Amino acid sequence: MQKNYWLVILFLFSAQIALSATLRGRVTDAVTGDNIIGATVRLEAAKLYAVTGLDGTYVIRNVPKGAHTLQISYVSYQTSAQQVTVAQAEHVVDFALQADEKVLGEVVVSGKRDGGSDHTARDLERNAHQITNIVSGRTIELSPDLTVANVVQRVSGISIERNSNGDGQYAILRGMDKRYNYTLVNGVKIPSPDNRYRYVPLDIFPSELLDRLEVYKALIPSQEGDAVGGAINMVMRDAPDRLTVLANVATGYSELFASRPFVRFDTRHVNPQSPYEQSGSTYPAKSVDFNKASSTYTSAAPPPNLLGSFAIGNRFLNRQLGVMLAGSLQNTFRGSNSLFFTGDVVDTLRGVTLDKQSERQYSEQQTRYGVHAKIDYRFGSAGSLSRHKLQWFNAFIGLNNAQIRDTKTTQLGIGGYDPVLGNATLGYETRSRLTKQRIYNSTLQGTHQLTDALMLNWSAVYSLATNAVPDQTSVPLLGIRKNFVETRTTVQDGQRRWEHNTDNDMAGYLNLTLKTNLLNTDVEWMAGGLYRDKQRTNFYNNYTLRPSNPFAQYGVDFTDYNQIAWTIQNPLGSVASALNYNASEQTASGYLQFRTVGKPLEVIGGLRAEHTNQGYAMKFPIGEDNPTGSQIYTDLLPSLNVRYRANPLTNWRLSYFRSLNRPGFFEIVPYRIVNEEYQERGNPNLKRALADNVDLRYEFFPRPLEQFMVGLFYKHIQNPIEYTLQKDAIRGQDLYYGPGNFGNATNFGLELDAIKYVRQWGIKANYTYTHSSITTPKSKRIRNEQGDLQTITVNQTRSLYGQSAHIANLSLLYRDANHGWDGQLAASYTGPRISTVSQFVDNDLYQKGFVQMDASLEKRIGQTGLLLFAKANNLLNTPAEIFIRNVNKNNSDAPSQDLPGQTLIRRDVYQRSYVLGIRYKL
Repeated sequence: MQKNYWLVILFLFSAQIALSATLRGRVTDAVTGDNIIGATVRLEAAKLYAVTGLDGTYVIRNVPKGAHTLQISYVSYQTSAQQVTVAQAEHVVDFALQADEKVLGEVVVSGKRDGGSDHTARDLERNAHQITNIVSGRTIELSPDLTVANVVQRVSGISIERNSNGDGQYAILRGMDKRYNYTLVNGVKIPSPDNRYRYVPLDIFPSELLDRLEVYKALIPSQEGDAVGGAINMVMRDAPDRLTVLANVATGYSELFASRPFVRFDTRHVNPQSPYEQSGSTYPAKSVDFNKASSTYTSAAPPPNLLGSFAIGNRFLNRQLGVMLAGSLQNTFRGSNSLFFTGDVVDTLRGVTLDKQSERQYSEQQTRYGVHAKIDYRFGSAGSLSRHKLQWFNAFIGLNNAQIRDTKTTQLGIGGYDPVLGNATLGYETRSRLTKQRIYNSTLQGTHQLTDALMLNWSAVYSLATNAVPDQTSVPLLGIRKNFVETRTTVQDGQRRWEHNTDNDMAGYLNLTLKTNLLNTDVEWMAGGLYRDKQRTNFYNNYTLRPSNPFAQYGVDFTDYNQIAWTIQNPLGSVASALNYNASEQTASGYLQFRTVGKPLEVIGGLRAEHTNQGYAMKFPIGEDNPTGSQIYTDLLPSLNVRYRANPLTNWRLSYFRSLNRPGFFEIVPYRIVNEEYQERGNPNLKRALADNVDLRYEFFPRPLEQFMVGLFYKHIQNPIEYTLQKDAIRGQDLYYGPGNFGNATNFGLELDAIKYVRQWGIKANYTYTHSSITTPKSKRIRNEQGDLQTITVNQTRSLYGQSAHIANLSLLYRDANHGWDGQLAASYTGPRISTVSQFVDNDLYQKGFVQMDASLEKRIGQTGLLLFAKANNLLNTPAEIFIRNVNKNNSDAPSQDLPGQTLIRRDVYQRSYVLGIRYKL
C-alpha cells in the first residue's frame, strides 16, 4: 500500500513538471538599451511574479503551459503587457520599456537625475573628461563603512593610513603618500584642520552626507595642479525633484571592551585656554590654574555607540527653488591594545637591539558630526530653458576625539627584565588628550548662459579649518616588578600642553566657456583662474609640573591621578618656541583649455600656470633661526587627455599632466620638538616637488552597472619630499626626524577593476600593482680594523614611504528584490609598506600586509519605507604590525619576537565592531 502511495505522488509530480515551464528574460530601456533593475514581471492569472535582478533579468518558475498575459511595470516607465504562449519547458521573453513622458516631462525641465545611483556613477565614469573612479551614494549606503576614509579604500589603487583605533584616516593614491593628494567638497578645495600639514583627515567626514565620491587620477587644466597621486571629491547630497526624506538611527559596540574597561576623563570642564592665554604673557601660572578635569578618570564598560543621520529635500516655486538639508551624528567608543618596542642599532650586521617594551591601551570616544545645506535657484518659468542658476551650499563638519592612553614600559636587556625572577624596571604613564577638529565651507556659485555659445561660471568661497588640543595632560610614574609583583612608586615630572591652529581660506573662481567650430570640428574652449588667500595661525604652550612630594607613592599617598599636588617649573610656559607662528599663502592661477567635441575621438588639453607666495613669521625668534621666511615660485603645468570611443561601450584613454606638491606650512618653519622616541625638526630650505604623470586605461561597460577597466600609470617626481631620520650637520651625534628633498623618484603600476552581476549576485574586484623607487642617504655602522664602531654614509634605493606593491579589494554582493534583502561581504588587502624611514641601512620600519574583512546586510520591511541594517567591521581581527626586516638574534629572548625573519616593533589589536540600525526612506 505504501509503495503505491509513493508511486501516485511520483506520478502527480511528474505530471506537474510536464505541464509547467520556466519563463525567463531581460528588461531594458527601449531607447538606451540599459538594463532595468527592480522591475516587476507578473502573470496575473497564475498569480506569479518576479523582480528583475542586478543584471536586468527575471525568472518565473512553475508557469502552467498555455496562453498567458505577461505584464511588466516600473516607476517612470509605461506599464507594458504582452500575450505569450508557453509550450516548451523554458520560454524566453524580453521586454523593452518606453519612458513615461508624463513623468519624465518634469525631469527634462529640471535636468535632474539620481546622482547617488550606481547607474549614474557608471555613466559619469564612462563620460568623464579624465581618468576617474566613482563610488555611488547607494553603494556607500550599503557598504560596511561609516566614514569617507573607509569608503575610499574600496577604490582601485587606494590604500589608507589608519589612526590609533584602526579606522582609516588618510588616503594613499597609487603609492603616493597622503601629502601628494588634495580633497574637494562639491568641486572646491577645502583646508585641513591638521596642525601640521595640508592634507585633510578623511575620518572626520561621515559617509551618510555623500551623494557620491569621485576620485580623479589624472588632471585637466581647469583643475588645481597640486595633486601627484590624485584628488578626492566629496559630492554632497543635492535637492531632489520631489519631497525626499531619509533618516536612520543605529547602535553598536566594539568587542575590545568586552575584555577590558573603557577609561574616560571629564572633557566638559577641560580648560580651552592655557593660563598664558587667559591672564596674559607676564602672568606666572600657579597650581590652582590647572584644574583636575583632564586627570579625573572613570573606568567602566562604555555605553552603546549611537549613530544617526537625516536628509530632507524638495523643490519649490514651480521647481525653480531646490532645498536640501542633511545631517549626521556618530558617537562611538573605540580603542586598541598596543605592544611597542624601542631599541638601537649596534651595527648594521647585527641590526637593532631592543631595550624597552611598552604595553599601551587606548580608549577613545569619538563624536563625529556634520551638517550640509544647499539651496539652488533656476531663473525662468517651468517648461522653459533656464539660462541662469545660482546655488549656495554650506558644510560644517566636526570631530571630537577624547583619548586616554595608558602605558606600561618594561626595561629589557642587561639590568632589565629577568624572565626567571620576574624582575624589571617599569615605567608607567597616562596621557589624556582631547582633540577638536572643525571644517566649515561656504560656497556661492553662479552659472550664466550668456549666449548659445558662451557660458560664465563663478564661485566665491570661504573656508575655515580649526584644530585644538586643550590641556593635554601626561602623568608618568616609576615602578618596579619583583618576583612577578608590580608596584607603582614615585611620580615623575608631568606635562600640561595647549595647542591650537586655524586655517582660513578666501578664494574666487572664474571660468568662461566658448563653443566654436574649427575645420568642421566642434571645439569647446575654457579659460579662467582662481585666487586664494590662505592665512594660518599656530599656537603652542607647554608647562612642566613637578610633584610637590617627589617621593609620593601610588597607593600610599594617592590613589587617583587628580590627587597629586604639583608645583610649576616654568610658570610662564614654553611659548618661546618656533611652534608659535603665523603663515600665509597666496595662490594665483590661470589656465587655457580646449576640448574637441565629437566621436570617436575626444581631446582635452591646455596649460595651467600657478604662482605661489608662501611664507611664515615666528612669534618668538629662536636662537639663530630666521624669524621670517618665504618661498615664491611659478609653475607651468601642461596636460593632454585623449579619449577614443571605439563604440558606445568602450573607451581608450591616454593622458599626460604635470603637477606639483608644495611643502606644508609647518614643514618650512624651523621648529624643533623633542618627542617620546625622537627629535623632530622643520626644514626652511624644503623645495616643492614636481611630477610628470602618464596614464593609459582601457574601459569597457558591457551593461549599465558593470565595468571592466585595466590601466597603466607612470610618474617621475623631481625633488620628492620624504620624512627621514637624519644626522645633524653640525652636531654629528644628534639625530632628528624631518622632511627633505631627495633627488628624483619614479612610480609606476598596473590597475585592474571589474564589476559583474548575475541575477541576485554580484562581484566587485580590483587589484593594483605599484613599484616605486627613491634613493636617499643612510647611515651604516661598521667596525674598523681595530674593532671599534664607525659610522659611514651610503646611498640606499628603496620604495616611497607608504607605497604597497599589492593592493586588492573583493566584494561579494547579494540582492533579492523580491524579499527585500541586500548584503555584501567585502575584503581589502594592503601589502607591506614602509611606515618609518630609518636613518640606518636596511632598518626601515615596515607595516605588515593587512587584510580587513567587513560585512553589511539590509532588509526591507514590506512597503513601509523602513529597512533594518547591520554592519560588522574587522571580522578577522587582523592586527596592524610594524617590523624591521633586519633581525638581531640577540632579541630572541625578548617577548613577542616570534615573527620569522623580522623584528617586531609594534602590534595594534582593534577587535571587531558591530552596528545595528533602522533606516527610513520616503
